Amino acid sequence: MKKRSATIERKTAETDIRLTLNLDGTGQADVNTGIGFLDHLLTSLARHGRFDLELSCQGDLQVDDHHTAEDCAIVLGEAIDKALDQRRGINRFGWALAPLDEALARAAVDLSGRGMAVVRLDLSGQPLGDLRAENIPHVIRSLAASAKATIHLDVLRGDNDHHRAESAFKALALALRQAVATDGTDQIPSTKETLK
Repeated sequence: MKKRSATIERKTAETDIRLTLNLDGTGQADVNTGIGFLDHLLTSLARHGRFDLELSCQGDLQVDDHHTAEDCAIVLGEAIDKALDQRRGINRFGWALAPLDEALARAAVDLSGRGMAVVRLDLSGQPLGDLRAENIPHVIRSLAASAKATIHLDVLRGDNDHHRAESAFKALALALRQAVATDGTDQIPSTKETLK
C-alpha cells in the first residue's frame, strides 16, 4: 500500500507552521502551537484517530489565538487531503459517539471532496486555557474546508466545557479513523468516480 502521509509548510505574516501527518500511524503526536488547550485537542485527535502528527507553529499570539488556531487547522486539513490523494480504496464515511464523563459527543464524516461543517458544541463562551471557546468550532470548520470533508459534529450533553470540547475532538478522531481506513479495493467510493 502506498504511504499515506504528507508534510506541509505554511508561512504567512501571522503564522509559521510545519506539519507532518501519517494517516497509518499509531497515534503518536508532538504538537506545539503555543496554545496549550489547542495542543491538547489536536493531540487527542491524533491519538484516537491513530494518526502520527508532528506540528509546530509560531503564531502572532501577541495579537490573540485566532490566527494560530485557524492556520493550524487549515494546514492539518491540507495534509489530510494530500495524504488521501485520489481517495481510492477508503471507507469514505465514518461516524462515532464519544463520552467523556458527563459529556457525550457525536461525529459523522464524509470524505466527499466537498468541505463543509455543521458544528454545535454549545460551549459557554469562556476561554479554555488560552484558547477562546469561539475558536474551537472555527477550527473544525477550517479543518473541514481544507480537508475537503463534510463534518457534522455536536455535543449531545455535558456540563463541563473542557469535557464537551474534548469529547467532540475524540468523536471526530474516531469518525476520521473509520473514514480514512482502507477497504481492500482500489476503487474511488463514489458513483461519480471522483472525490476531488
